[in-house]
Amino acid sequence: MTDHTVVSSEAWLTARKELLKKEKEFSRLQDELTQQRRDLPWEKVEKDYVFDGPNGSESLAELFGDRSQLIIYHFMFGPDWPAGCKICSMCADLYEPMAIHLKHRDASLATVSRAPLATLEAYKRRMGWSFTWVSSLNNSFNWDYNVSFTQADLDAGSACYNYQKGVKFPATEGPGISSFYKADDGDVFHTYSSFGRGLENFLGIYKFLDIVTKGRDEAALPYGMAWVRHKDKYDDKTVIDPYAK
Repeated sequence: MTDHTVVSSEAWLTARKELLKKEKEFSRLQDELTQQRRDLPWEKVEKDYVFDGPNGSESLAELFGDRSQLIIYHFMFGPDWPAGCKICSMCADLYEPMAIHLKHRDASLATVSRAPLATLEAYKRRMGWSFTWVSSLNNSFNWDYNVSFTQADLDAGSACYNYQKGVKFPATEGPGISSFYKADDGDVFHTYSSFGRGLENFLGIYKFLDIVTKGRDEAALPYGMAWVRHKDKYDDKTVIDPYAK
């Protein structure tokens, strides 16, 4: 990095202004994309999903609370996993403080995983989180939203993830984020879901790493984000990696 181009303040400012033009263009395009996302048609949720939650059985509609919008993070945590996905855990570290602010924009936030509720509650205590986390172990929610897969489907190349079939996926659980809307009559609609690299939009740490000199610095890693650890395991070289084969 020491051989990077070094220029005068005047030359730096000129180069920065040129880059600013592209950044402004990107912002305008992003605004257009955001509007197109909101303009997507909706699909009515026909199933009565019931989750295991800290308050007992909780329906999808009940997860909204007294708000009309619901964001669900699909957290990778299989029924027999000893710990949640380290990358999903980092994402949860980032969205944990947002729940209170989202409530004041008519939006609730909930996390859904297939692990049993007792396992989720224990892990939640370990991580120091307070957001709503429910288990979909006893319903088809994860399967219907394509974030859980059987090993047989993965081996056969028939698993569907990120709107594609046959993708190679290293685990039987996948990450994602979905939004829902509840109408005045109680009907619930699925309005948006994103998976794969689309989740980078919700990983605020990348917004910071993308402005530093080394950037994400992941090129030499076995896979992107291989550096991530559970926040209480950065000094532990024996962390559990759900992506490991």
